[in-house]
Amino acid sequence: MIECPICGTDFELPKNLEENEIIDCDTCAAELEVTRLNPIKLEEAPEEQEDWGE
Repeated sequence: MIECPICGTDFELPKNLEENEIIDCDTCAAELEVTRLNPIKLEEAPEEQEDWGE
C-alpha cells in the first residue's frame, strides 16, 4: 500500500513496478509517476505536451 500524493488515499501498487511508470490512483484517478523504487516515491505525472508535428 502507498499513499496518493494528491488525495492522501492508500491504494495497492501493481506488481513488477518500474521506475518512470505511470499509474492511476484508484480514488481520485490522478496519473502518478514512479520517480523512485527504493523507497517507492510517487509524484503527479507531467502533462503531455503537444509536439506540433515536430
